[in-house]
Amino acid sequence: MRPEILLIIISAAVMLAMAFLVIRIGLLSAVIRGLLSQQAKLIEDKHREMLKDAHEGLTNQGDRLSEMLSKTSEQLRSMVEGRLDQISGKVTERLDEGFKKTNDTFISVMTRLATIDEAQKKIDGLTTNMLSLQELLGDKRSRGAFGEVQLEALVRNILPTGTYAMQHTLSNGNRADCVLHLPSPTGMVAVDSKFPLENYHRMYERDTNDTDRALAQKQFRADVKKHIDDIAGKYILPPETCDGAVMFVPAEAVFAEIHAYPADVVDYAMQKRVWIVSPTTLMAVLNTARAVLKDVETREQVHIIKHELSGLGKDFGRFDERMKKLAEHIRLANQDVEEVHISSRKISQRFAKIEAVELDVPQVESKPAPEPGEA
Repeated sequence: MRPEILLIIISAAVMLAMAFLVIRIGLLSAVIRGLLSQQAKLIEDKHREMLKDAHEGLTNQGDRLSEMLSKTSEQLRSMVEGRLDQISGKVTERLDEGFKKTNDTFISVMTRLATIDEAQKKIDGLTTNMLSLQELLGDKRSRGAFGEVQLEALVRNILPTGTYAMQHTLSNGNRADCVLHLPSPTGMVAVDSKFPLENYHRMYERDTNDTDRALAQKQFRADVKKHIDDIAGKYILPPETCDGAVMFVPAEAVFAEIHAYPADVVDYAMQKRVWIVSPTTLMAVLNTARAVLKDVETREQVHIIKHELSGLGKDFGRFDERMKKLAEHIRLANQDVEEVHISSRKISQRFAKIEAVELDVPQVESKPAPEPGEA
């Protein structure tokens, strides 16, 4: 066979093979496209189902979440409302407590302000009284009356009635503000309640300079000494009075001022037998005098006490003698009772033997008669 024919046959075979392949490829391609179309449709359907499931799941999840959120929000709202109610109650309670405390504080402040106002009124009244007292003490007669009233009040409160006398006139015609009737050897003691005060006021005036103050001090010392001399000359009259008198200074400040000087004023008073006292020291003196008076009264009653004790001793002696007699009578009566008891016991024994038919006649006849003491 010729090569050209063989080549043509081979080429035709190749062409047929290629045509067959093209046809098969076309068929395969159509099949593949059909498969791919089906696969795409299946995938699309699956995707749609998945999307639908996902949408339904999301819808259900959203409903559940919405329900959960609704429940949670309801619980949270309830908790918040309860907490707010609790906080509101506590706040109201605290506010009420605060209002109460504020009201109590306000009432306390008002009460204290009222007390302060009352105290201020008392201070104003005290200031007025102090001014009145200063005016009172500025006048000599008023000052003397003030001292007499204070002296009388102290004496009446401490000493018993009858141991003192107010405004007592002595034999020399001078009238003492008060006299104390003390036991011997002291006797009657005169007390004067007047005191010098003019120069004392000058010493403490604000407008007084140092020179005038020193002069007032010197003059006040001289006034005190002169008053001591007057007391010694008027109220020391032995043996009518004791050999001393009392100078009562009703102002503690004046008394302290007198003792604040060098000892010449107090020593001068002691030399003149004049004892300077203030209300405080006079109370001590009067209490001592009361104790002395009580001791004297006790001593005066000693003989009466002895007499009564003697009578009591005699009465007790008679009581002891009668008690002894009564004891003897009781002893004798007890002895008689014992004897009667013995006789009664013997008689009872005899009656018991008779009742038991134990009586022995021959022995009874031959038994000697009992003595009278054995009845």
